[in-house]
Amino acid sequence: MMNQNKWLVIPTPRPAARIILLCFPFAGGSSHSFRGWAPILPPSVELRAVELPGHGTRLSEPLAEDIHELIEPIARGIASSLDKPFAIFGHSMGALLGFEVALYLQNKLNKRAEHLFVSGHGAPGTPRHEPEIHHLPKPQFLAKIKEYNGTPKEALENKELMDLMFPILKADFKICETYAHKNSGLLNTPLTALGGIQDPSTPREDLEKWRSFTTQSFNIRLFPGDHFYLLQQKVNLLKAILTDISSHFNLANT
Repeated sequence: MMNQNKWLVIPTPRPAARIILLCFPFAGGSSHSFRGWAPILPPSVELRAVELPGHGTRLSEPLAEDIHELIEPIARGIASSLDKPFAIFGHSMGALLGFEVALYLQNKLNKRAEHLFVSGHGAPGTPRHEPEIHHLPKPQFLAKIKEYNGTPKEALENKELMDLMFPILKADFKICETYAHKNSGLLNTPLTALGGIQDPSTPREDLEKWRSFTTQSFNIRLFPGDHFYLLQQKVNLLKAILTDISSHFNLANT
């Protein structure tokens, strides 16, 4: 179900929820990437998935290729819908988007997230462990995508689907591979960095560097799996998210 805000998809509206869990997708993902999360969450949490232009329900819109084209439009586009406390989760590209939007909301719009969860990506300024691929020709690019293990084999072998996804993936990888953080101060928000134990692109030491981007509490949570650990660890991941939010926010409905 899509609400009237084009930036947000709310799969299961919960008007009585105490907190919003705002979710940012990984490269090539969309609001659809979080299907199945809402039924696992308690009634006190409403999931709102961010839909980027050129993705999901906004497929006909132009794609962005620079993260700084997106931050202000997203933040200002969702601000009026943040009508109750909110936490942010983002995986990989979504971690960068979630962090930058959280900073913009805090610094420019006086809206502070209750908690920020960054998953599958090192802190800003952390050197990449893998070569850039956004400039590669289609066959080589898709071969590298296959190695990330986040796209089903059936999808990779579907030529029509890959013709559709290729420009989206290229644009999203360009966002990640050309990302440069502009110093905008620190977050005044508890921060949890998450990752897969077997993810070579995001070792624990890269997650540890997120500590320096918040003035509040910080912890790391690792799960069995690779870069897309969240696909297999969905239930455990959501339990961890709820535990960390509950450490400083009352999730119980009255």
